[in-house]
Amino acid sequence: MRALAGVRVLDLSRVLAGPICAQTLGDLGADVIKIENVGGGDDTRTMGTPVHANDTSFFNAVNRNKKSIALDLASEEGQKIARELAEQADVIVENFKLGGAAKFGLDYETLSKKNPKLIYCSVSGYGRESDFKHRLGYDLVIQAQSGLMMLNGEPGQDPLRAPVAIVDLVTGHHAAQACLAALFARERTGKGQAIDICLLDCGLALLSYYANNSLWLGKNPDRYGNSNPFVAPYGIFKASDGFVIMAIANNGQFKRLCEDVFEAPELVTDPRFASNTDRANNREALVEAMQPYLNKFTRLELCTKMEENKLPGGEVRSVLEALQSAEATSRGMVHTLQHPEAGEISLIGSPLRLSESGVEPVNRPPSLGENSVEVLKSLGKSDAEIEALLASGVAEQLNRS
Repeated sequence: MRALAGVRVLDLSRVLAGPICAQTLGDLGADVIKIENVGGGDDTRTMGTPVHANDTSFFNAVNRNKKSIALDLASEEGQKIARELAEQADVIVENFKLGGAAKFGLDYETLSKKNPKLIYCSVSGYGRESDFKHRLGYDLVIQAQSGLMMLNGEPGQDPLRAPVAIVDLVTGHHAAQACLAALFARERTGKGQAIDICLLDCGLALLSYYANNSLWLGKNPDRYGNSNPFVAPYGIFKASDGFVIMAIANNGQFKRLCEDVFEAPELVTDPRFASNTDRANNREALVEAMQPYLNKFTRLELCTKMEENKLPGGEVRSVLEALQSAEATSRGMVHTLQHPEAGEISLIGSPLRLSESGVEPVNRPPSLGENSVEVLKSLGKSDAEIEALLASGVAEQLNRS
């Protein structure tokens, strides 16, 4: 049995952080119902490469293992249906703009009166309890305001954002952790609770040891690009046919690299490279000394020899090389599914592995409103009532036969 079998999740969120939280709960076995706006749905249905008429590669990345109902939340009847679903939910995930949930009667204060066991997870830019709660939260802005962009990139470059929306993604995973903790607490107390997760907090938490170091020293860290301020050789290096990464963390590893891989014992005895501190302080000279030996290897040859000598490293791969690699195949991370309109599609699966409860098989993300009729029937609506809701535009189900 899946860990969250029998848990009902109402996903009122859109774009990235909230949806990835709900997707994670769905991977663990929860029944996730995603409410989307009629006439368009989640914003990400128009972002990225189109997969078919109303979804994209972006939408598909964070909406597997869900059902979709399309509702007009501007209508009283649409709001009423959403509240009925909320009364049956164990967990709600939302990322409305400030005041948006209350406008629809979908705020925690309203819903918890009828459903006191409800776990209500709010995802926002700056927190629901904050002097800045009115601000809109976007990953790019938080990457800048949290200090992450100033850390990223090579020395002398302008601040650089991470290529993926790292703050959104981490916020979604933190939100899922909080929901799991709240579900566990409810088992003990019988009570639900509100969860307040924001992008800024998660961006600051991502600073981790850089934050502690800056607070301790009272100064900003330097930018090191692919290098490490404390360890060398650590970073990206050029073999004869491309780049490899090395993470040589101690003197024993450096000795094996020089003697057993490079067959260059003179590098070990060079006083400039005697310790990690020495190597870090002389990293440019170290790279220059290593380069003639690196040139003798292809990426594969070098990485194979490093692995034989128990040294950490690997090829710097393109995205497709990574997805098609033996390592990704071994873990079964890429799933091929049939889409009723687009044909064969590929999706990334969950990275979670549980020996007893497992995770859900990868189910393709739903088309907009694909499950509207099914969800309305679960609320006890008659066929006539459902037809009336569809005809009036309060609910929508596309591609309905």
